[in-house]
Amino acid sequence: MKLYDFTRSGNCYKVRLMLALLELDYETIPIDLSAGENFRVEFLKLNPRAQVPLLEDGETRVWDSMAILVYLARHYGEEHWLPLEATAMAAVMQWLAVSENEILHGLARARTIKQFNRRGNLEEAQEISHGVLSLLEDHLGRHSWLALDQLTVADVACFPYVALAPEAGVRLDEFHAVRTWMNRIRTQPGFVAMPGL
Repeated sequence: MKLYDFTRSGNCYKVRLMLALLELDYETIPIDLSAGENFRVEFLKLNPRAQVPLLEDGETRVWDSMAILVYLARHYGEEHWLPLEATAMAAVMQWLAVSENEILHGLARARTIKQFNRRGNLEEAQEISHGVLSLLEDHLGRHSWLALDQLTVADVACFPYVALAPEAGVRLDEFHAVRTWMNRIRTQPGFVAMPGL
């Protein structure tokens, strides 16, 4: 298995974390986004979206962090990672949607503006960040995990950019339940960190 990876990417980290939690061996192939390696012809043949992460597993090639999490969960994980029962699956999917909407447009965008000098409205992104953190705080004040009564791909998908909130200029001090949830994830067997956590 090969993971085309950029170390500082929260989306790549989601995949590295999932691979570690599932205790899967893989080879890392670094792609330097700042040098434009993702736009090289060889890489575009692998992923026409010119994005990382990209996972190769034998003849299977999967791009997009959420798609990779789903692939790993269903192919290598136990049922609880992404259940097939409709209500449980919907519970996981709605938090995956939060990871790709509010967390992406809030915490992830604010981080790219502050850390990578990307264009964007920092104040707006931080406002969205506070909104999604309040949503998480309310939910996690009543539940140990996001979707079910145990760790799922929903937690793996949402964790990175929440944990990287300080790099987005967003303080987590007031979000006690969110910090407790993050510590719960950090104590999972196989947990790996990334720069900035």
